[in-house]
Parts: sequence; C-alpha cells; structure tokens
Amino acid sequence: MNNQQSEKVFTEGMIVKPGPGGDVPWVKAKISIKLDEFGAWVAAQKKADPSIEWINIDINESRGGKWYAERDMWKPTAPKSEAPTQSDDIPW
Repeated sequence: MNNQQSEKVFTEGMIVKPGPGGDVPWVKAKISIKLDEFGAWVAAQKKADPSIEWINIDINESRGGKWYAERDMWKPTAPKSEAPTQSDDIPW
C-alpha cells in the first residue's frame, strides 16, 4: 500500500476488463489502449516529472466490480545518510 499517495491518478486512454475465463484461464485481463489519448497522458506524466523513467500501473476492481487502471505513485524514499559518529571506543 502506498502511504505517500495523496490522490488517485487514473490512466487516460486505457480500458481494463477481466479476461474471458472458461477455456482460457491464463488470460487474466484484457487491456485496450487508445493510442492518442494514452500517449498524451503518458507525455503529461513525464512533463510533470521529467525524472521518471517508468510508469507503474495497478489494475484494480471497483466496489461495483468494474476493473480500472490507476497509476502507482509510490516512490522509494532516499536512504538516510549515515553520518560517522565519534566514539571513545575506537582505538585510533
């Protein structure tokens, strides 16, 4: 779960549907991408944060049972720098 995310960012130009099931249980989901709309959405994400190299997208199910795509906005936190500490126990 992403605790840093303040609001949901839904993908634009991407439709997600459950797979057909039955004879093809290996197909878990169907994704349709409207190229102009999705491409513009991706470009807007890159413009908003030029440092991004990847966009991660979660496939979720609404309370009403409809599947949808949402951008995963999680970012790793920078590691804390460990400043050297002085100690009288160090022999040098």
